[in-house]
Amino acid sequence: MTRTHSSPVPATDETLTARALKHAFDRTTDFADSELRVPLHYYRDPKITEIEESQILRRVPLAIVPSAQLPNKNDYLVRSVLGDSLLVTRDRSGASHVLLNYCRHRGAMPACGSGNASRFVCPYHAWTYTNTGELFNLPGKAGFDSMDPKGYGLIELPSEERHGFIWAVLTADADIDLDAHLGDFGAELALWNYETYGYHTQREFTSEVSWKNALEAFAEGYHLAFVHGQSIIGQNTLSNTTIYDEFGKHHRLGFPYNWITNLDADPTASADPSANMGVIYWLYPNLILANSTVGLEIIDILPAGEPTRCTVRHSWMGRIPATTEEMRAGYDAIFAAVHAAVRDEDFGMLPQCGEGVLHGQHDHMVIGRNEIGVQHMIKVFAQELGVALA
Repeated sequence: MTRTHSSPVPATDETLTARALKHAFDRTTDFADSELRVPLHYYRDPKITEIEESQILRRVPLAIVPSAQLPNKNDYLVRSVLGDSLLVTRDRSGASHVLLNYCRHRGAMPACGSGNASRFVCPYHAWTYTNTGELFNLPGKAGFDSMDPKGYGLIELPSEERHGFIWAVLTADADIDLDAHLGDFGAELALWNYETYGYHTQREFTSEVSWKNALEAFAEGYHLAFVHGQSIIGQNTLSNTTIYDEFGKHHRLGFPYNWITNLDADPTASADPSANMGVIYWLYPNLILANSTVGLEIIDILPAGEPTRCTVRHSWMGRIPATTEEMRAGYDAIFAAVHAAVRDEDFGMLPQCGEGVLHGQHDHMVIGRNEIGVQHMIKVFAQELGVALA
């Protein structure tokens, strides 16, 4: 079945389940119109990697952290994004801020780790900043008597908090327009009420593969039986069976669970899409959101200095915040299983793709009609980068 891309129904619509059930019985999937040929330089050209960072990743809103990571007033955390140290805070009024974590005196980092604080003291000369970024105090004021302290606060990036995430643009003099960035996808995200979830844990690692190639692993179900055949993902999910819908530059995939075929025999079973398939989003440009009945995986992938190297930040949130040790232990077990699948299976395989991209002497890759989500990713980036496809 070749998909059309106009006005996708919401993720809660049971027609999605009906589409997935038909594919399960017919042993088919949503298809693109034709195969897509992608030149290898799309993945391995350093000049393209530079353009991706400067013209895309530093110019569009990125979901920096889930709101649930800063649940209380005066909470903060430090995160590195594309090499920038970001201080993300929630001030005493509850508003969030994304600040560059560099002292305005000599550039050292006033904050580290995470916690709850309203002041941050630079370790070099003890310049002190508030959690809204203002310069609060500096020792030896006489040495800076002609300087206006109001002009030397931490640099604040344009940011906005919505749909359960704190978003920011990594360029201080840019504007942030989240409505324009998300379009109709904003209403889709709102369905999940991510702001009510409880943040559980995260892991970060580096992999020797293009960040775009890594993202593509979460945009098709073609590999499930081969890469994940021995794990919870491969055992519970139908391989090469996908429903697909576009939201502008973003997209949604539905990977049906094995038990979806039981719906035909049990009319009382729930037809809720999230009970019958993994609902996976690509949030352009760098984020994968993998929804299940119990929680959300957040897979944040960015380039790491080389065309075939990326950083991966894998997080997990529970639909119901953990309030007991038993719940926390249960969430630990869930995350251990899904993280093992991502780290040891997906990213156990992907560096081989990185090697093939880096050293291959064929001039292009071919992306199948059944890899419709991968094709969408490539076409979106190629248009932004001016890369010709065939």
